[in-house]
Amino acid sequence: MNITKKETEKNRIEYKKDKITQKDSARKKQIKILKIILAILAAGIIIGAIIYFIPVMKGLTTTEGKIAFKNKIQRSGFLGMLSLFGLQLAQMFLFILPGEPIEIVAGMCYGGFWGTVFIMATSAIISTGIFFIVRKLGRKFVYEFSDENKVKKIENSKLFQDPKRVEIIMFILFLIPGTPKDLLVYIAGLLPIKPGRFILISTFAKVPSIVSSTYAGAKILEGNWKMGLIVYGSIIAIVLTFIAIMSRFDKNKVTKEAINTIK
Repeated sequence: MNITKKETEKNRIEYKKDKITQKDSARKKQIKILKIILAILAAGIIIGAIIYFIPVMKGLTTTEGKIAFKNKIQRSGFLGMLSLFGLQLAQMFLFILPGEPIEIVAGMCYGGFWGTVFIMATSAIISTGIFFIVRKLGRKFVYEFSDENKVKKIENSKLFQDPKRVEIIMFILFLIPGTPKDLLVYIAGLLPIKPGRFILISTFAKVPSIVSSTYAGAKILEGNWKMGLIVYGSIIAIVLTFIAIMSRFDKNKVTKEAINTIK
């Protein structure tokens, strides 16, 4: 009788393990399919944009060319915005492109101000969605889209698990040019940070980076390449100076430790 009970319990445990394995396998397949769909979407948008805009882009050095480009954007309407949003979505999930080129294109299409508004709004929507997906599905979901070893390194860091420090750390990392902001969006769902605060931090800490790119794009469209580079470089220089000042007064070297952790 005892042997039967042990066998039954063993079978029950094995059945549970099989179910968990099946669920993991099904989730991996779903994520793989999602990646393929997003890759096709991104490739389609990029190829379509090249075919649609390259002939017009060639004429940006002339007044007629600039007018033609603006007319193309106006005619594309909601479809143009949806395409740019789709490219952002693919970029966030696949890490196929840095965000700056998309921001520059937004500036070229909609100007410095409205390009910034567009990127901030769409970035907030995508970041919020990823944050809550991670909270729902957990770290396994993050491992599927990110470097598992790097995620574990950040997870195991006492610095990132400190509720009192994590918000300011996230703000600084989103502010610094060149940090893996897409990765930070995924990891935020695993950290002790409130959703509302994260959304505000991830949206507004990226303002200098977004503004520098969109206004540079707007200046490029005007044919003022030098001014575009000056605008971009000036804003980045201001941010780096601000970070340097903060680091100087950071006696505990929190910023340096945070940067080393996410490398």
